[in-house]
Amino acid sequence: MALLNFKKRDIAPVPPVSPEVEAFLQGYSIEVMPRTAEKVEDFRALLPEGTRVYIAHIEGTPIEDMVATARRLARDGYPVMPHFPARIIKDQATLADWIARYQGEAGVEQGLLLAGGVAKPVGEFDSSMQMMETGLFDKAGFKRLHVAGHPEGNRDIDLDGSMKIVSEALSWKQKFSERTDAEMAIATQFAFEAKPIIAWADGLKAAGIDLPIHIGIAGPAKLQTLIKFAIACGVGPSLKVLQKRAMDVSKLLLPYEPNDVISELAAHKAANPDFNITNVHFFPLGGIKTNANWAIAHGGASARPATPS
Repeated sequence: MALLNFKKRDIAPVPPVSPEVEAFLQGYSIEVMPRTAEKVEDFRALLPEGTRVYIAHIEGTPIEDMVATARRLARDGYPVMPHFPARIIKDQATLADWIARYQGEAGVEQGLLLAGGVAKPVGEFDSSMQMMETGLFDKAGFKRLHVAGHPEGNRDIDLDGSMKIVSEALSWKQKFSERTDAEMAIATQFAFEAKPIIAWADGLKAAGIDLPIHIGIAGPAKLQTLIKFAIACGVGPSLKVLQKRAMDVSKLLLPYEPNDVISELAAHKAANPDFNITNVHFFPLGGIKTNANWAIAHGGASARPATPS
């Protein structure tokens, strides 16, 4: 069982833990950016040993800052998964350089490949599939590749509001996983309602896509902050969960916590062990420390993330 090296003053009193939620949080991951990571004095006081930490690469962030953050996290003992956003990578030489820097300076062996939230590509890459087809990750010995998933669709890709193009892309990635040695999984955009998430995941399996799903969950945050991010990130129908909460004066000023969606997904997983959502991936929109402490209080402190799927 992984242990936390934390300072007691950083952790609030722990409420009774649901066994289902505790099991569901095992092996959770969390996302940071260089500028948010700088605000964390000691990740080891917050995250269980072995927690996978994604590093989001926002347009305009120097690769030097990304690599420095990866190096720091790796030094503290965390498996690092940097983003590789296709549309901000100029060409194969740039991609090869990034891979070499991450490996040489931080020992990185895994990455999240995605198109990236940029309307016009800066160079030759428009999609994660194009990067995968270069063979550069395989040549560099990357052991794990994650790809993006969208439980509520992505209007930047499917302009008509359908899921046709994103579904076809996932089918291609499923076939890629079958013809290569890469260990792959789908890391999704966050959503706020369990039932549509479950239906989407079941639909993928029915379509022959059996890659493990790491479901995106927005961590605790002020309601106004969450709504702002949800709109900016194109969150779809489940946004109504936040809008309904905003109309309730008694809850308007209270921070949102992902208790309901996590509890429902955990209960479904407990009742259906072969459910293809295998892990939780947190977006700490209200702050890394706030999110990490919520996870600890709900059983994340006893997670076993040393060998996450």
